[in-house]
Parts: sequence; C-alpha cells; structure tokens
Amino acid sequence: MIGLLLLFLAATMAFAFFIYRKAARCEKELSQLRKERIQMNEAFLQVRSERHDFLKHIAAIQFMLETQKSAEAAAYTDTLIDGYKETNVSIQGEKGAVAGILHHMFCRAKNSHIDITYDLAIPLSSLPIPETHLVVLIGNILENSIEACEAWKEEKQTQKQPLITLQLSKRSGLYLLTCTNSSPALPRRITDRLFKKEGVTTKGRKYKGTGTFIIMRCVKKYDGFLDFVHKDELFSLKIKVPDIVTDDVVKK
Repeated sequence: MIGLLLLFLAATMAFAFFIYRKAARCEKELSQLRKERIQMNEAFLQVRSERHDFLKHIAAIQFMLETQKSAEAAAYTDTLIDGYKETNVSIQGEKGAVAGILHHMFCRAKNSHIDITYDLAIPLSSLPIPETHLVVLIGNILENSIEACEAWKEEKQTQKQPLITLQLSKRSGLYLLTCTNSSPALPRRITDRLFKKEGVTTKGRKYKGTGTFIIMRCVKKYDGFLDFVHKDELFSLKIKVPDIVTDDVVKK
C-alpha cells in the first residue's frame, strides 16, 4: 500500500513538473511575441507617420521653390530622403516581425552613433526559417554586433564611428548571411570556445554570452553552417543555410 502511495506521489510530482516546464516555455514564447509586436508596431507607426506628413513636406518644398529658395529646398529634400531611406531599408520586402526587429536594431545602432548598413540582395524573410525563430536569430546577431561596437568604442575612446554591415545573398542553393562589426581584440581562449558554449562573449565581463549560444543553436536546427573571423578589429560572422523548406517552416 505504501509502495503504491509513493508511486502515485512520484507520478503526481513528475506530472506537475512537466506542466510547470510547459507553462514556463509558453510564457517565454508569449513574452517574445509581445516584444515582436511592439517592434513591429514601431516600424509601421514610423511608416504611417511619414505617409501622413508627406503632403506637408511637399507644400514646404513648393513654397521654397516659389520664393526662389532653391538651395534651401534642395537641402530640405536631401534630409527628407535620408529619413525615408532609413525606414525603407528596414522594411523593404520583409514580413512584419522581421521588419520590426530590423527597424528596432537600426534605430538602436543610430542612437549609439554606430554606422549600420543593411546590404540585402534578397529579403531576410526569404530564409527557410520560421518567422519567430528568424526574429530571434537576427535579433541576437544584431544585438551582439551593437554591444561589440559599444565595447570597441569604450575601449578606443575615439570619435570614430564603429560599423555594422549585415548582408544576405543566395548562391547555388545556399543562403549566405554575413554580419561584420567593429570589435575589441579577442584572446585565443575566447575564440576557441565562441559559439560552442553558453557564457562565452566577445564583449567583456559585463555581458553574459547567451546570444552566441542561441545563434549557434538556431543555425544547427535548420542544418546551417557557421563560421567567424576576427581580423584588424573587425568581427565577421558567416552563416550558410541550405535552401530546404523544413516541416517547421511549412507550419509557420
């Protein structure tokens, strides 16, 4: 009788632990979805705002031209176009959540005085990775790059802008995703363990190094390959993903 009671208690505890872990996982996914929604709303609010004010800008330019202030009109137009380019580069051809994370990271980099460039021959949304996982992958890549640039700038104490370049192309059935950023010097003990173990970071002790582990896990999940090079204070992350649609992508 006691044995049956102990068995019942053990089964109950195991079931309760299973429910707890499942609830924790669902809460984490829900938190990520809330974050993506906020970023997506920020991106499209920017687009709506620019569209709403477009005719006002045209009226201002028209007035300057009519009053023979062509130089002022040209300068005003250049500033306006630069602003539109910043928004367009983040959302062109991208799905909502991906556009949101790109816009969010672009603004964050600009606020930190980082020269960031998106050089995307094809949209990131075309990668054969579910949108939720793609947001996590791109978000961690860009967040790591921004933090590395901030660490580089703090170490160098210079007015020179650090840089980030995110590129995507496709060749012979492979998607080639590359992110290059300014980075402090990396000791051998770091490079030997980077992307292999959680807690290893390129950015100093105040960072946890979780992002690199998440990136590697996501790349492996979709049969990708990851490599990196650090040279002349530049860190280049190179990811290759085969053009294979998995069941996860079909279900997204």
